[in-house]
Amino acid sequence: MEWGQLDYFLVDMPPGTGDAQLSLVQSVQVGGAIIVTTPQEVAVGDALRGAKMFEKVGVPVLGIVENMSYFQCSHCGERTAIFASGGGRRLADELGIPLLAEIPLQERVQELCESGLPVVLAEPNTPVARAFAGLAAEVLERSAAAAVRLPIIAS
Repeated sequence: MEWGQLDYFLVDMPPGTGDAQLSLVQSVQVGGAIIVTTPQEVAVGDALRGAKMFEKVGVPVLGIVENMSYFQCSHCGERTAIFASGGGRRLADELGIPLLAEIPLQERVQELCESGLPVVLAEPNTPVARAFAGLAAEVLERSAAAAVRLPIIAS
């Protein structure tokens, strides 16, 4: 497939330290990795192993993203930590790298994904859309500061 001139190329990988990550790192010059976790300790442990693997093969880890951080009620605004809380922050602190974003759960994200409409376009004022926009800005800023070229892996 011909991609043309790109500024960034993000590759969404399954979690962990499997063959897919190692194969990609061995076949392409990877500019950096963004580690995605959920707040639960089991997920944080997997994410830690993934981050350590990238460090061992010389791929800089640019930061941590905590997905499913909380649910924010659309009626009252109250936040509920359904899957525990703070795992992404603890992981970022342990690794000495930034927590780039805490992405909340939102009811309509799945429905919008299925329809092919990104939540940041369909519902730009929702907490999840604002979190994704903030994450994009953080990735651009950190990539520029680290002089990272493509691709960037999200694992």
